[in-house]
Amino acid sequence: MINTILITVAVLAAIGLAAAIILYFVSQKFKVVEDPRIGEIESLLPGANCGGCGFPGCRGLAEALTKADDISGMGCPGSSAEVMAQIAKILGKEASAKVPQIAVVRCKGTCQNRQKTLEYDGAKSCAIASANFAGDTGCSFGCLGYGDCVTACRFDAIQIDSATGLPVVDEAKCTSCGACVRACPKQVIEIRNKGPRNMRVWVSCINKDKGAVARKACTAACIGCGKCAKECAFGAITVENNVAYIDFTKCKLCRKCVADCPTKAISEINFPPRKEPAAEVPKPETKPEVKAEAPKEAAQDKTEQIKEQK
Repeated sequence: MINTILITVAVLAAIGLAAAIILYFVSQKFKVVEDPRIGEIESLLPGANCGGCGFPGCRGLAEALTKADDISGMGCPGSSAEVMAQIAKILGKEASAKVPQIAVVRCKGTCQNRQKTLEYDGAKSCAIASANFAGDTGCSFGCLGYGDCVTACRFDAIQIDSATGLPVVDEAKCTSCGACVRACPKQVIEIRNKGPRNMRVWVSCINKDKGAVARKACTAACIGCGKCAKECAFGAITVENNVAYIDFTKCKLCRKCVADCPTKAISEINFPPRKEPAAEVPKPETKPEVKAEAPKEAAQDKTEQIKEQK
């Protein structure tokens, strides 16, 4: 009996040892040696895993950067130019200069500009509300204001203003990752270039209804009149489907379109105050000089005196 047990234990031990040896050689044969630079690059990234780079998280971007022959078109929207320069140095490659970008809200439908036509009593989610109805105002294109963009932002860079009911982007925190853009079912938020000294101009409306209908729903709606496009000397503004759009790659920030918009649908930010035109000083009225005529009698006497002298 004891011999049987010992034999069984010995056989199992031999099988286990053989399996361990086989697994060892298999692991050595098929083991994947990870590039140590991947971990180094990942440690430099913010770790938000926002997906703004187009890869599945910061780890995915680190792996892609390490394997890529050219990283000029790749980068982390949440990292600064200095960080990307460090990554390029680790990889021994050149990184292209990143154009600073930011999220902008293309809606001016504040509580004053866009009156509510009904009360929504469902889940406070833009995605759910958008799937169930067009909106609680006369504008079916504007911001719903339930904060899906706020929830999606990993950097706490966007909040809903309780006074206006619209999202407000914090310039200091926004990384232009695009999470808020993807979360908005109305496509109200757009990623644009920050512009020189953070100055930028954009049309804060996406309402495609005809002018009268859009203006009735929101007093600050773009009515597609085309005045801004005619005023722009750089071809940066186009009007399509009754709404204007400013191409930030062509815009020269002259702001003539802002002053020319009849509904004030175009937003401008971080510009110096406009200079008020100097008031004209009214010139004093000058009365025409009236030459006094000599009395007729005096003229006649003078004529007679001249005749007598002759």
